[in-house]
Amino acid sequence: MSTAHIDVNVIDFEMLGAWMDGQGLPGGPIGEVAPVLGGTQNVMVRFSRGGVPYILRRPPLHARARSNEVLRREARVLAALRGTDVPAPALVAAQTADEPVFYLMEPVDGFNATTGLPEPHASDPAIRYRMGLEATSALAALGRVPAAALPDFGRPEGFLERQVPRWLSELESYGRLDGYPGPAIPHLAETADWLERNRPAAFTPGIMHGDYHLANLMFAPDGPRVAAIVDWEMCTIGDPLLDLGWLLATWPDDDGPGPHQVDGLPSRAEIVAYYTELSDRDLSAVDWYAVMACFKLGIVLEGTHARACAGQAPKDIGDLLHATTLNLFARARTYM
Repeated sequence: MSTAHIDVNVIDFEMLGAWMDGQGLPGGPIGEVAPVLGGTQNVMVRFSRGGVPYILRRPPLHARARSNEVLRREARVLAALRGTDVPAPALVAAQTADEPVFYLMEPVDGFNATTGLPEPHASDPAIRYRMGLEATSALAALGRVPAAALPDFGRPEGFLERQVPRWLSELESYGRLDGYPGPAIPHLAETADWLERNRPAAFTPGIMHGDYHLANLMFAPDGPRVAAIVDWEMCTIGDPLLDLGWLLATWPDDDGPGPHQVDGLPSRAEIVAYYTELSDRDLSAVDWYAVMACFKLGIVLEGTHARACAGQAPKDIGDLLHATTLNLFARARTYM
């Protein structure tokens, strides 16, 4: 559901005010309430109290099965990233003991580059080029945060070994949907086999965003800096180089599967070279991570195509995402 349709009245502001008092936050009436527009499944509302602006994030009124747990994890991640050089929304306070879980964060002054560029970005190619490098720098900063910052968060043991079987199993599960003819994905088995044969022998666990691409970044309005990495619901402890692979898989260049709204970005090779400068991780198998990201994301998107075949999602969206899946597997071939 889009937040454009969210009724802010799902929030009990009287109870919220009392809770904020208990957190020692500035008091007074709550005002300037407005939904934050976007595609998130969760409710995001901007408001102010005591002269201080906030963003509240909570599950929808009719929460999904894991909505509260996802927000608990998000709040924990944002708390762990406080004080690091990772650009992330600043957590103010969180209610995680009771449900619905919610948290408050400081508003981010920034924009999503995939929905349009303001000035000076739109007319300055040097800024647009640097935006790509700043996206890489923010990711490298996340990769430098030790896994110990989030103890008992995710299962890093066997992380890489689980990937191909996990996503092949996901793809197989789509076969239970009536009307789905099966995955018509060229080189599917060949790609899976290549991934298993070329899997890195070892990695250093770290914090993974899990869905790192341009649309999940907010850029500063006055230059190329990343103001915040957003949408942390897929975060885990795993191999941070898979985030780099995800960025390469979704990078919007001429042959890519992603959007083409931002011209003049660095090439994928330049992204890898810059990450290498900023990280002490072993990038000798970077092609494997790019292929793995194409493989995983392609299978995830194929799920919507399968649901569309079963009448559970719009056919045009299903067709579009199936085409994107084919493009992702074609991109994977360029790395193999």
